[in-house]
Amino acid sequence: MAERVLKNALVDGRLTDVTVRDGKIAAIGKTDATGYDCEGLNLRPGLIDIHTHGCGGCDTMDGDLAPLARFHYAHGTTSFLATTMTAPLDTLEALCRVLPDRAEGEASCLGFHLEGPFLSPKAKGAQNERYLALPTSTEGIANVKMVTVAPELPGALEYIRTCGAAVALGHTVADYETALSAFRAGAKCLTHTCNAMPPLHHREPGVIGAAVTSDAYAQVICDGIHIHPAMIQVLWRTFGTSRMILISDSMSATGMPDGTYDLGGQEITVRDGIARTQDGALAGSTSTLYDCVRQAIRFGIPAEDAFRMASATPAALLGLNKGRIEVGYDAEFILTDSDDHLMKTIIL
Repeated sequence: MAERVLKNALVDGRLTDVTVRDGKIAAIGKTDATGYDCEGLNLRPGLIDIHTHGCGGCDTMDGDLAPLARFHYAHGTTSFLATTMTAPLDTLEALCRVLPDRAEGEASCLGFHLEGPFLSPKAKGAQNERYLALPTSTEGIANVKMVTVAPELPGALEYIRTCGAAVALGHTVADYETALSAFRAGAKCLTHTCNAMPPLHHREPGVIGAAVTSDAYAQVICDGIHIHPAMIQVLWRTFGTSRMILISDSMSATGMPDGTYDLGGQEITVRDGIARTQDGALAGSTSTLYDCVRQAIRFGIPAEDAFRMASATPAALLGLNKGRIEVGYDAEFILTDSDDHLMKTIIL
């Protein structure tokens, strides 16, 4: 039985030790055993990004997830869903066929998030309209953990009822009643809330209103570009830390200089860190999930809430044994200083 101990870690404001056995937290409390000295730094759960297309010059659609896993690990994300762009189903089937094992110094790829092709052409955002399609069976596509669907499409409600993965509503122009029916059919959350969907209106609450009244989750890009800081506050106060999930929606330009990049077969221009399609639409972000957590803190959200919305909350949505520093949970951690700077990523 492999045992490791993290010594002198600040957990929920208390200086303590954390004992890990076979990759699980076995005990929390002072021990005489020797181990890695955390030097009084904050020990937090590793971040979980359920919506990331790429980073460090690499893209999910390239088919090689190892560079993404290394980049995520270096930036505090310990688990992620590799998120695809809209493409033919046979292309997605080939891409998702193999889920790589995690290597040392890499984050765990939990599976795939299919963002498309079941999206509305009226709210396609940076998705390639050429490959948009009506919802059909995805049973032949392996390792899919989440699918984004526009619920107004013909066949969408039946697809949601039978889909074995978590369904998120996004890239949609659905009205409140249609979205409400989708949540009743089994949809669980919104994809990048406020982006590529109708705004919340007092007479037409739309998909956002349906998510609120259905107690659904809300993915939020908190990069300071996609959503105004005041709206971040509104979403946090509305959905709360148990239902608002911070995502990066990162693309290959994350961690890279301004320039021209490819996203789902489309040319994307990054200028001043902002990625746009040739027609000017926002095309994902160039922020890491850790960047988004720090932005949320800058926008007035308490640090503990911000970190929770990037760890425990996405874990709860996907039913993962991750995202908490409690006995029995996976030993995936980050160390941060008193100013919320990332100091180290640890997976035991």
